[in-house]
Amino acid sequence: MNNNTDVFIHPTAEVSEAAKIGEGSKIWNQAQVREGAVLGKNCVISKNVYIDENVHIGSGVKIQNNVNVYHGVTIEDDVFLGPSMTFTNDMYPRAFSKDWKVTETLVKKGASIGANATIRCGITIGEYATVGAGSTVTSDVKPHALVVGNPAAQIGWVCCCGYRLDENGQCPECGSRYEMMNQERESDPD
Repeated sequence: MNNNTDVFIHPTAEVSEAAKIGEGSKIWNQAQVREGAVLGKNCVISKNVYIDENVHIGSGVKIQNNVNVYHGVTIEDDVFLGPSMTFTNDMYPRAFSKDWKVTETLVKKGASIGANATIRCGITIGEYATVGAGSTVTSDVKPHALVVGNPAAQIGWVCCCGYRLDENGQCPECGSRYEMMNQERESDPD
């Protein structure tokens, strides 16, 4: 798949012959894509990105400078990974451990993760969720949730277009309305 003429690979990028790169994708300077990695169509892999072995990345994904996507991470379509954010993949890391185990992480369709965020392994980030810059995510993130902080906590909801929903569950940008906020209130015992 790397012989596809619709793929751009910068001369300084290191892309394994055993990786699969979808048409229209661009891999920029000093990026490394390891063996067994699969990238969908029309992805942008920016400067100094590391994509570990056997990582699966969907189509339309944008990965900004200095991002590490380690073995065990799956990225669905249309995900945005901000500059210098990173994933982990071992719940109990020790340099001397012989029992190293990969703990899988899933980032679902349309989610966005801000600059310098850290995503602990073993969690799922829901569809169209947004993780604020600098946040440390230690538990699952609901679809359309807006989470920030260390540890990250939900402070609101976001539209598919990325804007924060108002108190009535409506997007101020595109006008879409969501019922999740009302459903959340109804299930709250307080």
